[in-house]
Amino acid sequence: MELHLLTYVIVCPAIFLASFVDAIAGGGGLISLPAYLLAGLPIHAAIATNKLSSTTGTAFSTARLVKNRYADMKVALPSIAAALVGSVIGANAALHTSERVLQLVLLILLPLVAFYVLTKKNLEPKNPFSLKKSTEYTIVVISSFVIGMYDGFYGPGTGTFLLLAFTGLARMDLRTASGNMKIVNLSSNIAALVTFILAGKIVWRLGLAACVFSIAGHYLGAGFVMKDGSRIVRPIIIVVLVLLFIKIISGLI
Repeated sequence: MELHLLTYVIVCPAIFLASFVDAIAGGGGLISLPAYLLAGLPIHAAIATNKLSSTTGTAFSTARLVKNRYADMKVALPSIAAALVGSVIGANAALHTSERVLQLVLLILLPLVAFYVLTKKNLEPKNPFSLKKSTEYTIVVISSFVIGMYDGFYGPGTGTFLLLAFTGLARMDLRTASGNMKIVNLSSNIAALVTFILAGKIVWRLGLAACVFSIAGHYLGAGFVMKDGSRIVRPIIIVVLVLLFIKIISGLI
């Protein structure tokens, strides 16, 4: 597709902002995907190109957490395989869904995902207790597969849903859950990204430019405290979602 300077002006700062927000409190996908759509990309190209820039930022965050030994690799390894399979299924489902149906799905998913992300509390289990390792593995693998499908099909809020599953169901402490969440999220991102590359849906020039801004946003956002950052995140996400709703509804009328 033909790209204009305005497209870069809309997308690149928004990707920086999305990555900054994501590093602080999660939910960056609620800004990045709408940014591509607001810039005029077809919905399949927007989802695919968003995967390119989000995978770059997620790789940066994941490497940082793994380096600091946040993750439980014994649990992570089987969940990686589950996320890869689930994400490929989800991405292929998105590719075989018409643009109008995806727009309608977006109108339903966006407010639901936004609600969970914007109202999430402290995810540390209130009454932590250990599960049998076999039970923990099963919960993590199933969650990784199901949420991996969602990530391949759509994406925003994936990290939050994984944290909810890992802390609330698998009873992981928040530190370990955060590391494992990043590993699973990166795996599902990569699987979806490869699927979209093979389908030829990525707008490469725009996506590669956005990757630079994604890395910069994650780097700067990493130094902010989550609680304080959430005060910045919520109004930004609400404004972006309102703009996207106006655009999508006008396109459906």
